[in-house]
Amino acid sequence: WFTSLIPVSYKYQESTLEENFRQQNKSCFILGASGETGKVLVQELLERNIFSKITLIGRRQLTFEGKANEQLVQEVVDFEKLDDYAAAFQGHDVGYCCLGTTKAKSGTEGFIRVDHDYTVKSAELAKAGGCSQFHLQSSRGADKKSSFLYLKVKGQVEAEIEALGFDRYSVYRPGVLLVDRQESRPTEWLARKFLNGFTSVCSTSMAIPIQVVAKAMVSNTVLQPEQKAEILEHKDIMAVGKSAEK
Repeated sequence: WFTSLIPVSYKYQESTLEENFRQQNKSCFILGASGETGKVLVQELLERNIFSKITLIGRRQLTFEGKANEQLVQEVVDFEKLDDYAAAFQGHDVGYCCLGTTKAKSGTEGFIRVDHDYTVKSAELAKAGGCSQFHLQSSRGADKKSSFLYLKVKGQVEAEIEALGFDRYSVYRPGVLLVDRQESRPTEWLARKFLNGFTSVCSTSMAIPIQVVAKAMVSNTVLQPEQKAEILEHKDIMAVGKSAEK
């Protein structure tokens, strides 16, 4: 797996590659579109318009303002019976996975079920359905050998999806996400408040705005890496995402 470097001419290259990608009329699906990263990713994809079709796969129908509904297809599935919904994962070129919960919110079993079972099964169905490119939102410090459950599960998921053999597989490992969540996560809220103030003074390797993560995922989609599988660590996500803002 490699760590990407951003050349000076990145913005020009991205613009050219993005237009070439757009001309191929590819389709994609998004898992976790109701979550914080997923919501921003949907808007970024709609604005960049690099796909001819965007499908949201989730447990419930989502409501969007404006003309977004005209550009999106929604597939409602039961994640406990994903094999029954294999058709929803067929015919997509690119898959984005932003599924995730916490042990505090869902308990240990619930966390493992969502972050591991649902995610890996979805990737398996996507691969079987012809998807060639898969982008996974993971976490900084993910390691299948970690003694911390959260990081261990994230690392296991990364490895198991890599083993599926997608033509292109990108893992994103951001640090603390700077976003005002609708749900309450006290410890994360305190960290964000501190880091928001800190990043206004100087850059940090600990936190990243959620918009930057979404921009990086979209921008990186059109790039042509030297290897089939790659990990974008926090600083790489920041570099790619910030370049997309210029």
